[in-house]
Amino acid sequence: MPTRRLALAAIGMLPFRQARAQAQPWPSRPIVFTIPFPAGGSADLLARLLAERMMPLLGANARMVVENRAGAGGIIGSEFVRRQPADGYAILLATPSTHGTVPALQPETTPYDPIGDFTPIAIMGRAPIALAVPGNSPHRDPQALLAALRASPGAASWGSSGSGSIGHLAGEWMNLLAGGLRSEHIPYRGGAPLVEALTKGEVQYAWEPLGSLAAAARDGLIRCIGMGTTTRHPLFPEVPTMQEAGLAGFEATTWNVMLGPKGLSPAIVRRLNVAANAGLANPELSERLAAAGIDPVTDSTPETTGAFVAAELARFRDIVARANLRPQR
Repeated sequence: MPTRRLALAAIGMLPFRQARAQAQPWPSRPIVFTIPFPAGGSADLLARLLAERMMPLLGANARMVVENRAGAGGIIGSEFVRRQPADGYAILLATPSTHGTVPALQPETTPYDPIGDFTPIAIMGRAPIALAVPGNSPHRDPQALLAALRASPGAASWGSSGSGSIGHLAGEWMNLLAGGLRSEHIPYRGGAPLVEALTKGEVQYAWEPLGSLAAAARDGLIRCIGMGTTTRHPLFPEVPTMQEAGLAGFEATTWNVMLGPKGLSPAIVRRLNVAANAGLANPELSERLAAAGIDPVTDSTPETTGAFVAAELARFRDIVARANLRPQR
């Protein structure tokens, strides 16, 4: 009988324990910041540097833990965060592949709605996509490369870091704006294999985020000849933009945004947004990110973040439709 009374008493206390847990100030336990890519890349660097600076801004006892859940172009990690409770303890670093190019190219196999299943928090940073050629290539500017592609339709091959990557869509966008160029796309399994292939001349050109290309370009192994940004980039001021090369309207950048699961409390969203903007404004952090080819964004709001991701997704869907692209295996 005493055991039964104790059990009933414990059951009766559950609502009070739950209410007490819910009343605890946020954050009262570690916030898990999921990076849907392997450790060591630019996204991983950005997340770890920012998490370190956000923690004291969220409270004296706040903790952020960065976890890498890689696979399927970022889909696995993104789906993991989508399934977490909307309590402020699970956030995601999203990229063009997780919330733009892959959902646009493979809508049937993307297990989430990139807009409806997430809560926008902040834009963390943007980085240029660059057009590069092997170091011994005869093409020293975009015009020369485009002229060669027009002269021999279908003869050239070009690379990206994967089917559905931002580099893949940038290359298809260039072909469209240049009048429907034909060349063979070869998707590699990441930026490092792509740069190695470009160095060896396995492909005639490639589109890839500048952060992956910068070291090989400085060493003369490859040559950047065009930037996807609307203005020249300070790391390579001698490299013209694709708009300067005659492709009006061409703009391709990679980006990182912070998202939470659908239904995240507006109060928590605002606190995360303020802390992210303040952390990104840190001069030391800005300097380290700039060296890695990342331009931090320090003035986003949850509203501008949501609008930005929606606009990027719509642009990628338009490119996929106009180029009649199909997933490559």
